[in-house]
Amino acid sequence: MSELPGYKLQFASDNTAGVCPEALAAFNESNKGFASPYGNDGSTAKVCDLLREVFERDELEVFFAFNGTAANSLALASMCQPYQSVICTDAAHVETDECGAPEFFSNGSKLLTAPHHQGKLTAAEVETLVKRRDDIHYPRPKVVTLTQSTEIGTLYHKGEIAGISQVCRAHGLNLHMDGARFANAVASLGCAPADITWRSGVDVLCFGGTKMGLPVGEAILFFNREQAEDFAYRGKQAGQLASKMRYLSSPWLAMLQQDNWLKHASHANRMARILSDRIADLPGAEMLYPTEANAVLVNLPDWAATELNQMGWSFYNFIGGSSRFMCSWATTEAAIDALVADMAKVLAKQ
Repeated sequence: MSELPGYKLQFASDNTAGVCPEALAAFNESNKGFASPYGNDGSTAKVCDLLREVFERDELEVFFAFNGTAANSLALASMCQPYQSVICTDAAHVETDECGAPEFFSNGSKLLTAPHHQGKLTAAEVETLVKRRDDIHYPRPKVVTLTQSTEIGTLYHKGEIAGISQVCRAHGLNLHMDGARFANAVASLGCAPADITWRSGVDVLCFGGTKMGLPVGEAILFFNREQAEDFAYRGKQAGQLASKMRYLSSPWLAMLQQDNWLKHASHANRMARILSDRIADLPGAEMLYPTEANAVLVNLPDWAATELNQMGWSFYNFIGGSSRFMCSWATTEAAIDALVADMAKVLAKQ
């Protein structure tokens, strides 16, 4: 097989992929000469203006963080007080995989979880948690956070986001979006980024960079300028102000130009659909959720998942005991062929 070493890692996470060519070229280009530090360079100014164009929002305020944990946690902390709470699903990344960072950076804001419905939060569940209690002993909800696309690869459509936003507005809540895979959502839905963010009532988006092919860095987008007041100080205090900011921002410029971010996200989504269709034809493999972005979740017998792991295939045992296979900008059809062949061989033993 003409695959690069480690090809069996391809499906563990979209973080296993390297840096896409356009981002790497921009990163290297930014290494020429001298530039002002702490975000006062030309590349950072250009990418902020380009993000305003992409999201059709002149008042958009942009900040950069090194990773999604910091981006989401700092954004949430800026939207509520320590005695207030954040509503999310029980499958949200901020609940399951952030080591308490949202609570830490907010100095104690509690996460209130609702059962997910195909990975998603519903307007009815938000209403229930808001109205559950109104006494002083209950951490009053102040923020709702949505993950787009969800941890299981499903998508919030425009109407779903707008419906949740209506409940938020009725109760004075802010609406945050964890967009670690926002590019995959936009590519799949075929919509304008504005349509599933600020036009549908989202206040802040944490726009994921690394999962779409950047070397490092996430963008925190405040759609309402007043909500971004003093956020720069919060980021600096948390160690998220890059002294050589151009190395974080210049790859963004390359990705946003000529829609490279959507090209790579579309490839990842297409690979996931191919993988999903191929796995669905295998006896003994039960598809759990629709493949709407770049994640494929399948229920495999425990012994089969273990044997695939022993054969070198890397993937996560995920929500409800399922096996999650992620595709990225670098996933190849040859790797899919090899995975499905091995999976078919293993399942044929039952």
